[in-house]
Amino acid sequence: VLALIAFICIETIMECSPCEGLYFFEFVSCSALVVTGVLLLMFSLNLHTRIPQINWNLTDLVNTGLSTFFFFVASVVLAALNHKTGAEIAAVIFGFLAMAVYAVNTYLAIKKWRMNSRQQSSRQTSDYIRARTESREVDHRPEIQRLDA
Repeated sequence: VLALIAFICIETIMECSPCEGLYFFEFVSCSALVVTGVLLLMFSLNLHTRIPQINWNLTDLVNTGLSTFFFFVASVVLAALNHKTGAEIAAVIFGFLAMAVYAVNTYLAIKKWRMNSRQQSSRQTSDYIRARTESREVDHRPEIQRLDA
């Protein structure tokens, strides 16, 4: 929502003399809005479960991390190059707010990603131990019993 508000604020600006900062902020806010919206839609409709080949936790982590970084850079650039109009100031404020929210989401995504990677490694370890234990049991290997007889 904050990325949308920042995008709307930047779109209301009619004049700019160094427009590069404005265009970069516009690109960052629009890109973050679109990518986050697509991911939100996929997670909300459980469409991500139909594509298990993609690590969705890592995808969310990368999206929020990059959005945090680029919102920070775009907001700093726009703050340095703005002409102190109301729309530019509002866009900078909402850009920094969006950056803060993305940063919190990045922190939560890192925690979730670490928790899932720990669960996967413990699951792989327990599968390995179970497989080794079963392979040592003679009852499950009739070919060894025939050789001993």
